[in-house]
Amino acid sequence: MVELGNLAGKRGAEWIGRPQHEGLQRKIRPLLPSDDPFYQPPSGFQHAEPGTVLRSREVELAFFGLIRQPVKATQLLYRTMDMNGKPEATVTTVIVPAELAQGQTCPLLSYQCAIDAVSSRCFPSYALRRRAKALGSLAQVELLLVAAAVAEGWAVSVPDHEGLAGSWGAPYEPGYRILDGIRAALNSDRIGLSPSAPIGLWGYSGGGLASAWAAEMCGDYAPELDIVGAVLGSPVGDLGNTFRRLNGTFFAGLPALVVAALAHVYPELDRVIKEHTSDEGRALLDSLEKMTTVEAVFRMAGKDMGDYLDEPLEDILSTPEVSHVFQTIKLGAVVPTPPVLIVQAVHDYLIDVKDIDDLADAYSAGGADVSYHRDAFNEHMLLHPLSAPMTLRWLTDRFARRPLSDHLVRTVWPTAFNPMTYAGMARLAVIAAKVITGREVRHRPL
Repeated sequence: MVELGNLAGKRGAEWIGRPQHEGLQRKIRPLLPSDDPFYQPPSGFQHAEPGTVLRSREVELAFFGLIRQPVKATQLLYRTMDMNGKPEATVTTVIVPAELAQGQTCPLLSYQCAIDAVSSRCFPSYALRRRAKALGSLAQVELLLVAAAVAEGWAVSVPDHEGLAGSWGAPYEPGYRILDGIRAALNSDRIGLSPSAPIGLWGYSGGGLASAWAAEMCGDYAPELDIVGAVLGSPVGDLGNTFRRLNGTFFAGLPALVVAALAHVYPELDRVIKEHTSDEGRALLDSLEKMTTVEAVFRMAGKDMGDYLDEPLEDILSTPEVSHVFQTIKLGAVVPTPPVLIVQAVHDYLIDVKDIDDLADAYSAGGADVSYHRDAFNEHMLLHPLSAPMTLRWLTDRFARRPLSDHLVRTVWPTAFNPMTYAGMARLAVIAAKVITGREVRHRPL
């Protein structure tokens, strides 16, 4: 197995083990990651082990950038790599429970937000901060679920899994960034987590896709991590099918954002775009790189990418260059080593349930422990919060190392009809009320 970009031991790494730390700076508006020197790695960083902390700082978090959260949050710049093994650095934001004592063992959850954009305004490390101007970033809403995980007594790592370039949809590298973010959180003396902490993964939609890459790759890339379970919510199993499904609909901006990002990752795709796309179409893709997720959805609503091409869209999608891209960004080539809980709505207008059925079948056939909540009643947006109580219970069981009770791919009784859902939702509503009013969320297990 290739050492995956590990150049540790080479000359020029004298600074490793002594990362600079910045204390909390109040009343300062955060800079965009593209403009913030904190995100630029120090000289020689490429010689460090993946997951090495390069720099750290204390930050204030706020709901929608406005309502300050009384939590301890530390951002870590750490060494990771892109899909080609080239060393790079990215940031994770780590939140720990207020009651956690130094060196105390508590579970660590890596929560992947649905970044779903190229713009650095949507990166969690920026969007979650106080005074951030990130309206339209999904991460700002997902802070409610991060808070729910902290209320379980878990430390939570929220990585910028797209990297500094915003490579939305790129394969493999979200897994590297997530797993190296976990390594960084465990390695950081500032955070003080136990190296023996059990680890979980959770994400939904674009965050579910990123979590799936980490679940597929952890066995080979980070076998030393004790990952006990991964929750893959509507994990966009086949981005090529999703492009065809959403193009020309209200949500056409989502696949268009993927194309805008992947053009920077795949030179052959960029060549096809430049060769066959009109000036108006290329300008539109360029403009998408500056938009938040919600902004892109509204700006692109109903637009058909085929209208900007000089050949029929399906002909372009069938070219070897584009077919290769769609094939390499598809999940399921590797079977996850940790148990997985897949959550998917049957009536999902964004992600085709058949793609997730195929993914669950592939994982199961490969020997993975798969619990598949195939919800026959819900749709995409509502299923994430409604399935959160079930997800938290499932992760609690994995952290406690309880045996799995099922290994079935099945259609289940909808969460909306389960009384336990509403008991859990009532508690989540209390947590949300505290986040919205800026009060402390303390440990209180579900």
